Amino acid sequence: QVQLVESGGGLVQAGGSLRLSCAASGRSLSAYHMGWFRQAPGKEREFVASITWFGGRESYADSVKGRFTISIKGAENTVFLQMNSLKPEDTATYSCALDPRLIRRSWDYWGQGTQVTVSS
Repeated sequence: QVQLVESGGGLVQAGGSLRLSCAASGRSLSAYHMGWFRQAPGKEREFVASITWFGGRESYADSVKGRFTISIKGAENTVFLQMNSLKPEDTATYSCALDPRLIRRSWDYWGQGTQVTVSS
């Protein structure tokens, strides 16, 4: 089993920045992928960004490209999401996920989520 714990959410004004962290613990991990998703009230969960364990193959949703940056400390099994130029529409619960495979197939593990609120 893998446990994921997010931190770093909060309230910020539009145009501000936040940095989210997600630490994975539990079973030993070698090759894996980590990702960030978000869900706003009344909306479906949507993909935000993902990255491989060695720090490559970053992928972003079009809505966050150029504003958000995903990074990883593989040795610590910790993924980060730097969010800049935040907009009110970025308000959501942000969750991290982990796929414990060499080739990404499904997000098997999820964190509990952290709230991000952007005021206008």
